[in-house]
Amino acid sequence: MKVVLASGKRKTAVARATVTKGSGVIRVNSIPVEIHEPELARLKILEPLKLAGKKAEGVDIAVRVGGGGVMGQADAARTAIARGLVSYLNDTDLESLYRDYDRTLIVPDTRRKLPKNPLGRGARKKRQKSYR
Repeated sequence: MKVVLASGKRKTAVARATVTKGSGVIRVNSIPVEIHEPELARLKILEPLKLAGKKAEGVDIAVRVGGGGVMGQADAARTAIARGLVSYLNDTDLESLYRDYDRTLIVPDTRRKLPKNPLGRGARKKRQKSYR
């Protein structure tokens, strides 16, 4: 039986997807994606499957995701699913379709949070100073 493991990252969220032959069940942290909340995150996770269409029908996908926030996790999961499908189906056309639609489906987003600076309350904000 063919099993493909793929991972995706976004900010501090990390997702690992396992793609196997099956009846088209997609689970995120053991919960079926159909009842995944919030709805926006669910739609984001389902994007690579919508784009793949008929190709992605005979596969089961199990995603384990942790770290970060709700939308970061959704982005990480969609990257993992897209990468898993491409390597499972060995389909370069699908990969180019994903790249043209949204590059972050295959290539993870490298943007990270700026570290806090000693002079301020955050990365950019500085404490007020008085000249008088």
